[in-house]
Amino acid sequence: MRVRVHPLPLDPLPSAEVMMVVDVIRATSTAVMFLEAGAGALWLTASLEAARALRQNGELLAGEVGGLRPEGFDFGNSPREALGAELKGRTLIHATTNGTKAAHKAAQVAREVLLASLLNAPSAVRLAASLGREVAILCAGKEGQVGMDDLYTAGVLAQGLVAEGFEPVGDGVQIALHLAQKPALPVLRASEAALALEREGLGEDVDFCARLGFSERVPRLLERRGEALIFG
Repeated sequence: MRVRVHPLPLDPLPSAEVMMVVDVIRATSTAVMFLEAGAGALWLTASLEAARALRQNGELLAGEVGGLRPEGFDFGNSPREALGAELKGRTLIHATTNGTKAAHKAAQVAREVLLASLLNAPSAVRLAASLGREVAILCAGKEGQVGMDDLYTAGVLAQGLVAEGFEPVGDGVQIALHLAQKPALPVLRASEAALALEREGLGEDVDFCARLGFSERVPRLLERRGEALIFG
């Protein structure tokens, strides 16, 4: 059993039995909270335009541009906002700058795709370990650059998989494991993703994203529908 970490969703992305997608600040954290708030399904799209086009039967739109809620969308990309929403049985169509694009990359090469964050890390590790012997952790990064926040989260996930008997393979996972020896909040706050949110007055989201094991919900890819990946 082996675990690898990909610091960025570059082409070509190696195939994997199980791929855990990480955009801890904030897309995968927000996705977890949408399910925690009772959403029936998450439809992840690679663009805002695709999200708008898929809205036909009362679905709710969630996403961000530059960290802020796009015009005409029901929700931004805030896990705090998601948790406080009334979503029982509703479908969320989710599009973000980095995270939902990374999920689409993962779906091209992996048999199983999970959305992971610090919020659901212990549960995500247990599920990934049960689904395959080869697990890859894909970091979304920030606009083509490595994200320290994602790499840290990948390290926390890799720690859990190593404890389950997985062998860490490659420099990516070793870098992540070393980074994950530090406390979560200072690392996340120092990341470019966090600094960008601070500039927009959304720093409380960073603190929320640092909560380890807050939820047991693990979004798992169920099917593809047109330009959407359906997670539940």
